[in-house]
Amino acid sequence: MTGYGRGEQAQDGIRVTVELRSVNRKQAEILVRLPRELESLETRMRDELTRTVSRGRVECQVVLEHPGTNTGTAIDRTVAAAYAAELKSLVQELGLTGGVSLESILRCPGVLDTRDTTLDPDTTWTWVEPAFRRAVTAFNAMRDREGAALSADLAGRIAGLKAGVGRIRTQAPEVQRRFRDLLLQRIRSAGLETVSADDERVIKEVVFFADRSDISEELARLDSHFVQFEDCARAADPVGRKLDFLAQEMNREVNTIGSKANDALISSDVVLLKTELERFREQAQNVE
Repeated sequence: MTGYGRGEQAQDGIRVTVELRSVNRKQAEILVRLPRELESLETRMRDELTRTVSRGRVECQVVLEHPGTNTGTAIDRTVAAAYAAELKSLVQELGLTGGVSLESILRCPGVLDTRDTTLDPDTTWTWVEPAFRRAVTAFNAMRDREGAALSADLAGRIAGLKAGVGRIRTQAPEVQRRFRDLLLQRIRSAGLETVSADDERVIKEVVFFADRSDISEELARLDSHFVQFEDCARAADPVGRKLDFLAQEMNREVNTIGSKANDALISSDVVLLKTELERFREQAQNVE
């Protein structure tokens, strides 16, 4: 599901901003963008988001503003002065010409301090975490609102599917009667007026057709799938993949009904069911 959340935390001159964005995707994909000095927090934040998101592409952007987060070079003036005094004394002692150059002093160990001033990750997590939690809370609130809208839409489509299945169930007993009447009409059109509806050959043909076109099992399985959808609607855990599976199974049953029923009225309802199922399947892919 799509969502957006933002959180900020300011403390002791440090400001942390966390933004979360997500778009629909069948699988889970989490991308965490961190400043270089906080890269060690990536695994921790990714694990937190994995517990929150099971489907969709989620981008997490962290911005850290702190005056001491740059890596630079400093000169230890005390060490430099000590080297300068010693070198000057050595020049005089050896009777060398020329003075002591700045370049020679800078090459002495310990004069240039190039230590990385990156903030400690464990320390910074105490600043990042509050902003991260606020972003996750806002992010989930937005996704909850979208989830409620998706749930209502899917429930409406299931209601439409139930209505179509109900019409088919009503029409199914009439299929055999219409087939028998059509068969007798064709027989009489062929000039076989003596053949009646009680003729053994007609009865066998009708029974064979009834067995071949029986869709009671498919209708029962569709009813079972509708019940499973209701279970998904009440579930607190992610159900997106289960809804994908239900859409596939319902489509399988509807296709079987269309191939077995051999009836114009039922075929018309099958077309409507397949159209509604396609819309259901597209929406189900947005559900986590």
